[in-house]
Amino acid sequence: MAEEIELRGALSHLRVIEIGSSAATSYCARLFADFGADVQKVEPPAGDPLRSSAPLTSSGQSPWFAFLNLNKSSVIVDANEPEAIMRLTSLVEDCDILIDGRDVASADCPSIDVAAICQRHPCLIYLEASWFAHDGPYAGFVATDTTVRALAGLIKLAGPADGPPVHAPDFQTGILSGLWGFIAATSSVLAIMQGGGGRSWSLSIFESCLTASEYLMFESVARSDGIRRMGINRFWPGFPLGIYETKDGWLGVTTVTPAQWWAFCDMLGLSQLRDDPSLVFGKDRLPDAERIEGQFMPRLRERTAREWFAEGMKRKIPLVPVPTISDLLGDSEKRERGAIVPVRFGNEEGLTAGSMLRLTLTPPSRGGSVPDPGEQRAVASKRRRLADTGSPSSKSMDTRRQPLYGTRVIDFSMGWAGPLCTRTLADLGAEVIKIEAVQYPDWWRGVDRSPAYVDGQMYEKTLRFCIMNRNKSGITLDLTRPRGCALAKGLVAKADIVVNNYSVDVLPKFGLGYDVLKSLNPRLVMVSMSAFGTNSIHRECRAYGSTLEQGSGYPGVVGDPDGPPVMSHTAFGDPVGGLNGCAAVLIAMVHARSTGQGQFIDLAQVDCMIPFAAPWITMQSVGGAAPKRYGNRHPQFVPHGCFRCAGEDNWIVIAAADADMWHRLASLIGRPDWAVDVSLNSAEARRCIENEIETVIAAWTLSRDPEEAMSELQAVEVAAGVARMPIELLTDRQLKSREFLQQTERPFIGVHSQPSIPIREDAGPVAIRTPAPTLGQHNGEVLSTILDLSHSDIAQLVKENIIGTAMLSEGGLLGQTDCDGGD
Repeated sequence: MAEEIELRGALSHLRVIEIGSSAATSYCARLFADFGADVQKVEPPAGDPLRSSAPLTSSGQSPWFAFLNLNKSSVIVDANEPEAIMRLTSLVEDCDILIDGRDVASADCPSIDVAAICQRHPCLIYLEASWFAHDGPYAGFVATDTTVRALAGLIKLAGPADGPPVHAPDFQTGILSGLWGFIAATSSVLAIMQGGGGRSWSLSIFESCLTASEYLMFESVARSDGIRRMGINRFWPGFPLGIYETKDGWLGVTTVTPAQWWAFCDMLGLSQLRDDPSLVFGKDRLPDAERIEGQFMPRLRERTAREWFAEGMKRKIPLVPVPTISDLLGDSEKRERGAIVPVRFGNEEGLTAGSMLRLTLTPPSRGGSVPDPGEQRAVASKRRRLADTGSPSSKSMDTRRQPLYGTRVIDFSMGWAGPLCTRTLADLGAEVIKIEAVQYPDWWRGVDRSPAYVDGQMYEKTLRFCIMNRNKSGITLDLTRPRGCALAKGLVAKADIVVNNYSVDVLPKFGLGYDVLKSLNPRLVMVSMSAFGTNSIHRECRAYGSTLEQGSGYPGVVGDPDGPPVMSHTAFGDPVGGLNGCAAVLIAMVHARSTGQGQFIDLAQVDCMIPFAAPWITMQSVGGAAPKRYGNRHPQFVPHGCFRCAGEDNWIVIAAADADMWHRLASLIGRPDWAVDVSLNSAEARRCIENEIETVIAAWTLSRDPEEAMSELQAVEVAAGVARMPIELLTDRQLKSREFLQQTERPFIGVHSQPSIPIREDAGPVAIRTPAPTLGQHNGEVLSTILDLSHSDIAQLVKENIIGTAMLSEGGLLGQTDCDGGD
């Protein structure tokens, strides 16, 4: 059985039906296909509308559609045929998972009674995606990828300080929400394997985008005055944190700690900056950015990006060359790792983004083909129904328990990406035990070790830590000591999953590498969420979420044609890496539950950003030309842009996604002549007068409050979204109506809001059960119940500072007694 699954794919026993047309559901289904599932994509005779999604190759093929639909089969169902409903119902009744994007675009899919099918098929997993869900003030809004991102706070903070916000092309929301849909469906597979029943999930694409916004949503509470649009590649709270020109190529720079800033200055020979006591912290350098850049930018132009990268590696500075699409296509390591794979679509062959979920025992497919309409992919004839895979001993299990109930996770992660992975597992019911140390707690508690910070227990008052670590237990273990490592091994031996986002050598150095841990627990699933991968030539590179974005190639397709590569305003690589890590772990758990075999997952977080550039990768691999950058315009929708409204720095994103929407927009803005001019029905015809169209729209929006403008546009079904600041999401009427922000109470900070996850089984959000742990809060409970330690054992550990509940100051670290003799 294990060998068969390994050959065919970890999810090869699953049959997935995909209906409707949305990037979110297509990407969710593609992730299943990557690991061998039989994915049947239902299309109308004319094909999925996404087959026409621009940019298009010279033969009219869509690289975006190709990326989303690799290795699926296509089933044509004509809604006009008498047997259409019966045929589609039969297909769904024979599947394990139904992925439904009809609320985004129906694609002429026949109407079927999903509720009745679920009654007849109690193990069916059903996922329905929509832009905003079916309730709340935005429920009826028409939308595009970019208008949703505007409302989600992902646009307004990027761009010139005094000009319009600059936003990335479409292709973000489908990937973020597709990952969330996959997490919901795969966790449900695990629940059925444990004897549970089917589950029905709703997925809000808008709320999925908040995964990337939530950090600044809550940081804004205390720091709203400092968070504003500051210019291209310049962002709160640190500096320098951006992309800079060199002698050859662009260089991504991130300096977070004082040591990194000093090393950066030393590297450039700028001792006067290094020795200035007023510039130690990034937040203090940011107001003086112009002067500081004036000193270091000329120095950066003296050497190439690759030369600076090598120098940064020596000095442990987070620097990275910003690759072009051509660089990505020529990167042999990306090809070897499967981050970029061959694809055949139509009569063309090229390259696209592969699966970033690098399971080492049951790896994903390495490329493949995209189905023509009605084309079936060959699949193995033998198939077990998911309903037949449940554990016989657990058939009486409460099917309303959370899907990951009974799964134990040991969490060796810090910051954002790793803790988001484990928070998601915890939200879905897993028992997550977070391991910190009093010597080195999670750096999202704060890196200040001054006596005032430590004695005031300020490390217990950082909201970002509390948001990312809810629903977890927390213990402390000094892993630099043999006794601490032995206790960690004891916990791992009784766990299902280990998550680690340290640098690649940290856990192996402590004797906690996968080779050691799998000997203690052969069914263990362990994920390493390093920046570049465990075997990468760049494995030693220091990295943050910004570094991951800079090194992915994505900034090179954002912005104006003659401008620099443009970054997002948030550390985009962190949440993207966290969701991919969670998805990978769930696939490995499906395999482990089927076979008893654990495995190692080598997740390179920089690769997780590559799918956002997938269409441009394929375009260049097929046509050879560098991708066109559109600025705030769009390869398919005309008009499309970000327009100023009345008031200070108020903006709205507007898009005409089809001819009918264009007619309604033209009439609304006072140009009925355009609305009836049939020569302007095509987007390409309108592109010839795009400047004139934008001028008229800009005059119309400038006289209106942004909320008023959005209401008027949405009233006539034109896609529009106010460009919101992250802090405005805390009072957003859609989120309030949906109870997206939940209240919880925790020592040191009291009652505070927590964001929900964007997937729901019921009308209300998935509940937050417990607040984030205080440092070492559950030492006694975990060590006594899981490892059977006595009170005296635990007291001795406290005495030796192997465990504790108070962070050590700098002085405490220096004065700590060496107790390495105990075990």
